Amino acid sequence: MRIFDPHIHMTSRTTDDYEAMYAAGVRAVVEPSFWLGQPRTSPASFLDHFDSLLGWEPFRAAQYGIAHHCTLALNPKEANDPRCVPVLDELPRYLVKDHVVAVGEIGYDSMTPAEDTALAAQLQLAAAYGLPALVHTPHRDKLAGLRRTLDVVRESALPEEHVLIDHLNETTVKEAKDSGCWLGFSVYPDTKMDERRMVGILRAYGPERVLVNSAADWGRSDPLKTRGVADLMLDEGFTEDDVDRVLWRNPVAFYGLSGRLDVEVTAPGATHEGNSVLRGGE
Repeated sequence: MRIFDPHIHMTSRTTDDYEAMYAAGVRAVVEPSFWLGQPRTSPASFLDHFDSLLGWEPFRAAQYGIAHHCTLALNPKEANDPRCVPVLDELPRYLVKDHVVAVGEIGYDSMTPAEDTALAAQLQLAAAYGLPALVHTPHRDKLAGLRRTLDVVRESALPEEHVLIDHLNETTVKEAKDSGCWLGFSVYPDTKMDERRMVGILRAYGPERVLVNSAADWGRSDPLKTRGVADLMLDEGFTEDDVDRVLWRNPVAFYGLSGRLDVEVTAPGATHEGNSVLRGGE
């Protein structure tokens, strides 16, 4: 079984997680830039984070046979802080990097005017740089947030088929599907979706344009939830082809819209005395 986790925050995970993910069948991931728990106070901290997603994390993932790509953006939560907004001026020079396969996460947190502005601006950047967009729907007032998101998407130059609407659930899936966007679902131990609810949605709406992710981050989360969904799909009568479509081919198709996706892994060279973490050197 091959698994592509299309939304996972490996910055918050240990190297042991990469090892466990590989053993579970994960062979590729996309890591969206996101908030770091402690609020940022300047654009410079975004740039350090972007550089890490383009350098350090691909190296760390490759040691365990996992291809790592990223999406970059000003996230919705920090779009409300005027100290962070100038990072929008820095994004263009990052959006041309090889491992950047979408603009994201963008979208809504509290549905403020500042978030409106940031979402619209970054959808335009995605269109200008030929990239798809990964859109975060709010954890509160989800249906209202989805509808507001779709309004902004329709007003942008980015076509709906280049947009992945994430963190969907039973209340939002139908309208998201009807919009023509791709459908993203995050599976968590306690919050968001769980494996059984996810399989129920797949049974009701089918596997077309559906992506399942673990979105594992700082809170209680599990980077092996994608494998849990795959196993339950098989237990509930879905075919191996259905599983491969949802857990591999769909994310490859969506992020492949960037023209930059490469799921082949080149293992890094020998490390110093077996250390998995390199600390400088020639």
